[in-house]
Amino acid sequence: MGYQTASTDDVDSVIDGEYGGMWFLKEALDTEELGLTVMQLEPGAKGKPHDHSEDGQEEIYCVVDGEVVVEFDDETITLGENEAVRIDAGQRRQIRNESDALARLVLVGAPI
Repeated sequence: MGYQTASTDDVDSVIDGEYGGMWFLKEALDTEELGLTVMQLEPGAKGKPHDHSEDGQEEIYCVVDGEVVVEFDDETITLGENEAVRIDAGQRRQIRNESDALARLVLVGAPI
């Protein structure tokens, strides 16, 4: 078969539901390098500060619904619906939902 389908219903969220949800679909889609994650952040929720310097993975965050703040070492940006940011592997980042509405994102990553 030349394709594979997956849904967030196929995998467990890796974060507690009170903060939203985060579903890693890489394994369910049987990809070799490309990672795909669906993320929901409840108002006031935030991700953990991190980078990918050890695994060399660059990422793209694309906001599907709502608005998020992405904090870097020396800068903070706000992304609204249908906006995206590409992040270098070594760049430390943290994502937050400072709005009053649920935020939904698609995260894509692969080693450089």
